Amino acid sequence: MRGKGDQLELLLTVAKDRPGTLSAQIERQFRGAIRDGSLRPGTPVPSTRDLAAELGVSRKIVVDAYAQLAAEGYLALRQGAQPRIAMGPFGAPEAARPDADPGPAVFDFLPARPDVSSFPRTAWSRCLRDAVAEITVADLGYGDAFGMPALRDGLADYLGRVRGVVADRGRVLITNGYLQGLGLVCRVLALRGARRIALEDPSSSKEPLIAARAGLEPVHVPVDELGLRVDALDRAGADAVVVTPAHQSPTGVVLAPERRTALVTWLRERGTYAVEDDYDAEYRYDRPAVGALQGLAGDHVVYAGTASKVLAPALRLGWLVVPPALVDEIRSEKQLADQGTARIEQLAFAHFLARGDLDRHLRRMRMRYRGKRDVTIAALAAELPEATVRGIAAGLHVTVELPPGDDEETIRRAAARRGVAVGTMGTYRSTVDGPPTLILGYSQMSESRLRRGITELAHAIHDTRPH
Repeated sequence: MRGKGDQLELLLTVAKDRPGTLSAQIERQFRGAIRDGSLRPGTPVPSTRDLAAELGVSRKIVVDAYAQLAAEGYLALRQGAQPRIAMGPFGAPEAARPDADPGPAVFDFLPARPDVSSFPRTAWSRCLRDAVAEITVADLGYGDAFGMPALRDGLADYLGRVRGVVADRGRVLITNGYLQGLGLVCRVLALRGARRIALEDPSSSKEPLIAARAGLEPVHVPVDELGLRVDALDRAGADAVVVTPAHQSPTGVVLAPERRTALVTWLRERGTYAVEDDYDAEYRYDRPAVGALQGLAGDHVVYAGTASKVLAPALRLGWLVVPPALVDEIRSEKQLADQGTARIEQLAFAHFLARGDLDRHLRRMRMRYRGKRDVTIAALAAELPEATVRGIAAGLHVTVELPPGDDEETIRRAAARRGVAVGTMGTYRSTVDGPPTLILGYSQMSESRLRRGITELAHAIHDTRPH
C-alpha cells in the first residue's frame, strides 16, 4: 500500500478471496510485521481513514481491526493522535547465553576512538556552508579521483609543516578513511608482483583481512621496546611492510632511530615500499612527535593519515602521500573503487585547514587528552599499583601490563559484568605470547568517570584472582 501526498506508507494488502475476513487479514499482517520487527515499537501507522481509503474498504473494517490490535497490546491509540505501534516487547525474546556480556558499558575504555562530543560543530558547519556556496559546477561532477585540488594543496602544506612529509598536490590522494587507502596500496603491490606484506605484531586485526583481500599474504613481524624488528623482515619473506613508527599501535612505543635507519635501508636495497600509518601522531603530550618516516624516504614510503582520530570517524576522510612511481597505478585503483571521495566535504576540510580551525582544535584536544591520560595513570597507580603502564605519553589509550598469572579474557568478562568495557592485547596479537595486557582508551569519558571506572576495573581484576 502506498500513501498519497503526506500520508504514511504501509506495505499491507487485503482481498476477498483470501482466508479470513478483511478485518482479520489486516490484524494478521500487522501482528506478523510487529513480531518480526518490520514494524518497530513507536512507529507511526496510517489513520483508520487513510488506510481504509488506500485499501478500498469501509472505515469500519479498519476501525475494528485497530481496536482488536489495541486490545491485544500491539497498537497505541489515543484520541486526536497518530496511531503508533505500541512499545512492546513483542515476540519470544532470544534466550540469553550464560556467558553473554551485559549491555552498553557504564565505563567505556575501548580504544581507538576520539572524543567525538568535542567535535567543532560551529567551525565545521561554517566550512561546510561555504563549501556548498563556493563549489563550482565543474567540481560538482566526478573530477579527479585523487581529490579536490584545494584539499590536496592544503594537506601537502599542513603535513610538511607538522609532520615533515615531503609532498605536492600530485602525490596526495584523498581516501574514504585509512583502510581504503591501505587496500588500494596492497592491490597495487600485488599487481606489481609482491606476494607477502609484513604487519607489526601486535597490530590491528583488520589489516590482515585487507591484505588478503588484495591478494597478499600477511606475515607478522614482532615489535619490541624499540619498535618493529626490522631484522625479521627478510626471515618473514616480506616484500613490503606496514608500520606505525611515531606511536606503535597498540603498544605505544616509538620506532627507535637505529630501526628507522635500518628500515629505510631495507626499503631502498629491495626497491620496495612501506605503508606508514600515522594515525595519531598529532597527540604527543611530553614533546613534539618525531617526524614522519616518509620524510626520510619519500620514494619508498606511502604516508597514510586520517581525520578519524583528530576530528571524527563519521567524516570518512583519509589521505595518502604516494611515491611518484605509484601515482598512476593508485589513481587507477581509486577510480575503479569509487571514482573519488565526497567532494563537498573535501572542500569543507580544505577551508577547515586553511582557516587554522584544525590547529586550534588540536591545541584544545591535546590539553584535554593529556589531562585525561594523567588522571588515568594516577588512578591506575592508586588502584592497581602492581600494573605497569607501557608506551610513550601520546595517543588516545594507555597500555597496561598486568602481573603474570592474570588472564586478559577472564578480566575482560569480569569487567563487563561490572559495566566496564576494556580492550585486550590478545585481540591484536597473532599469537598468545606476551604478558597479560589491557588497552584502555581514555578519550571519551570525563576525568571523574575515568577515576570511577578504574576503581571498578580494579575490583573486577581482584575478583578474578585467588583469594
